[in-house]
Amino acid sequence: MTKEKFLDYKLSDELLKAIELLTYKNPTKVQEKVIPIALDGKDVVVKSQTGSGKTAAFAIPISENIKWEDNEPQALVITPTRELAIQVREDFFNIGRFKRLKVATVYGKSSFYNQQREIKQKTHVVVGTPGRIIDHIEKGTLDTSNIKYLVIDEADEMLNMGFLEQVETIIHELPKNRTTMLFSATLPTDIESLCDRYMNNQIYVEIEERGITVDKIEQEKYLVKKDDKLELLKNISILENPDSCIIFANTRDQVDDIHTELGKYNYPCDKIHGGMEQKDRTRIMENFKSGYFRYLVATDVAARGIDIDSITHIINFDIPFEKESYVHRIGRTARKGKTGKAITFVSPNEKYLLKDIEDYIEKEILLKKVPGNELINSLKKEFDEKLNTKAKIKESKGDLLNEQIMKIHINAGRKTKMRAVDIVGTLCNIEGMTKDDIGIINILDISTFVEILNNKGEMVLEKLQTTTIKGRLRNVNKAND
Repeated sequence: MTKEKFLDYKLSDELLKAIELLTYKNPTKVQEKVIPIALDGKDVVVKSQTGSGKTAAFAIPISENIKWEDNEPQALVITPTRELAIQVREDFFNIGRFKRLKVATVYGKSSFYNQQREIKQKTHVVVGTPGRIIDHIEKGTLDTSNIKYLVIDEADEMLNMGFLEQVETIIHELPKNRTTMLFSATLPTDIESLCDRYMNNQIYVEIEERGITVDKIEQEKYLVKKDDKLELLKNISILENPDSCIIFANTRDQVDDIHTELGKYNYPCDKIHGGMEQKDRTRIMENFKSGYFRYLVATDVAARGIDIDSITHIINFDIPFEKESYVHRIGRTARKGKTGKAITFVSPNEKYLLKDIEDYIEKEILLKKVPGNELINSLKKEFDEKLNTKAKIKESKGDLLNEQIMKIHINAGRKTKMRAVDIVGTLCNIEGMTKDDIGIINILDISTFVEILNNKGEMVLEKLQTTTIKGRLRNVNKAND
């Protein structure tokens, strides 16, 4: 039976409230197929293109079935990139917000100690990249004995990056009695073999054939000499005048060069590639999502799974070496029913890569004539006006959720033997408060953060100025995110 609304799945009120505030209207095709299978605890293999809503397809049923009172992680999500791990964590966190689910991320080039400290507390879901997950397992800082759900996300990319052996290493450390879900845009032989070895009576779900997604995107190509690409990029940006654009290049050095060149002309742009510090990559992606700048120059670290609703243009400054990467790059646009355009620059030595891509997507990309100076000059004024217009900051997915939630900071933590039960006891003794109004509690060494739900934050903040916690008055204020 087709489920047309999330109400049809008999989900908890806490989950339905979060889903409504996240403005998820009706289940997507992948959610419609996967949610009931996962709720029943069955193994599932999903072949689905990017942008199909697959994160919610596994996050909703896992969030529904997780037991809040268990302290050890119950779900493990493996992703190929740090950016995707951060995004999956955010989606999980938002969906499970009113169930008070604790979701941790573990990935390289980030403090191992801070990750260890986070997952040592009550943690329901861990999202991470293969290498760092193995590090935590080997050092005994990640307890996998209670894992009931394993999600392998973007499995074909995991294969392309050489992570499949690491994924198998992780699987060997997990309980055999678990639900396993694997998501992949393609199902090469190695992925199918993995499924056969480690899954039980798995159900196969295929949402759409290859090519359907890319058919929704207006695709164009320009033939250009390698040394003329930068000039063409500037002219195409004037011609198209995009609201939000990712420019993909194949190497870090090329990304740096493009970013420097655009900076000379005051383009509102930034860059992201694997050679940058993770905290900088995370900040830049968040700023791009929010609309603080319109042009992002990137390697393929931004091509997989990154969910930004309103990217209008993708420009392939270089053709990707892997034909699958082309589909994932251009899949950053035309998401959730919106339109988008993908433009590819083709130099003479890249023609063989172009042929592979056109064979793969089963269509010839439209060849366009390089725009002349007269046309570009006629459009320059309009381009400059947009260039100098202050960006309109976009709302994030969780903004409606956050309207009803206040995070407060208490200046006491583990070193003063603060426990969650102390916080809950104090808050529940405040008139008008119940345990259902208390969200996630995060106790650090010298600080404690508590989410107050249901628009009761201001009232609680005022009361705690004169209310003792564990026998003492504490300094309590609104937390800065």
